Amino acid sequence: MTPATRALLMKVSTATLCTALFKRGLRNQFIQGVLPLNPGLPNMVGEAFTLRYMPAREDRNPIGVFQNRDHPQRVAVEQCPVGAVLVIDSRKDARAASAGGILVARLMQRGVAGVVTDGGFRDSPDIAQYSMPAYHARPSAPTNLTLHEAIEINGPIGCGDAPVFPGDVIVGDAEGVIVIPAHLADEVAAEATEMTVFEDFVQEQVLGGRSIIGLYPPTDEQARTDFATWRAAQGR
Repeated sequence: MTPATRALLMKVSTATLCTALFKRGLRNQFIQGVLPLNPGLPNMVGEAFTLRYMPAREDRNPIGVFQNRDHPQRVAVEQCPVGAVLVIDSRKDARAASAGGILVARLMQRGVAGVVTDGGFRDSPDIAQYSMPAYHARPSAPTNLTLHEAIEINGPIGCGDAPVFPGDVIVGDAEGVIVIPAHLADEVAAEATEMTVFEDFVQEQVLGGRSIIGLYPPTDEQARTDFATWRAAQGR
């Protein structure tokens, strides 16, 4: 992802990105069931670095496994690149935590762009105060070992029913998180930026009392003329 594309994606919504991807036949890129713990932050934008959990088998997952310096959960936290987003496949099961406040704090201090799980985080009140975006399904106090085993780092995963491949571009806002296939990131960012300019114009017009018929979509020539005039005046 280029710095220019990252900058564009910081200013567009996941809703607009969903539409841009839908135009390309991609219907299932929105991660279902996750919400931000800290919705007041700017957009989360970064390339995906993944961690996959599988169902835990009791004899493999006593509390002592965390003493293993090669434990995949711990290694993922230390290897997730600066500027990337750690995306965790927790099998859409928030009954046990994907991680807690200390590990998320470590990601933040290392310069990671954000973290997403389709499960839950423990210590969620602490994470909600962090300056790094974090998304989960709901709070979850039990340790991940009670249900999950961290089994694979940086392979393809499913997160909230969305396919995520390492290097895909992840964007999160106050509504949720979307996954943009890496090869589409530049063109989708550019198109979504153009869509946002037009939608800002439409929003202003509608709030001023104008009908959406002929305006959204702009099937009337007058709507297209008005948009061009507005855009020139706004310098956008």
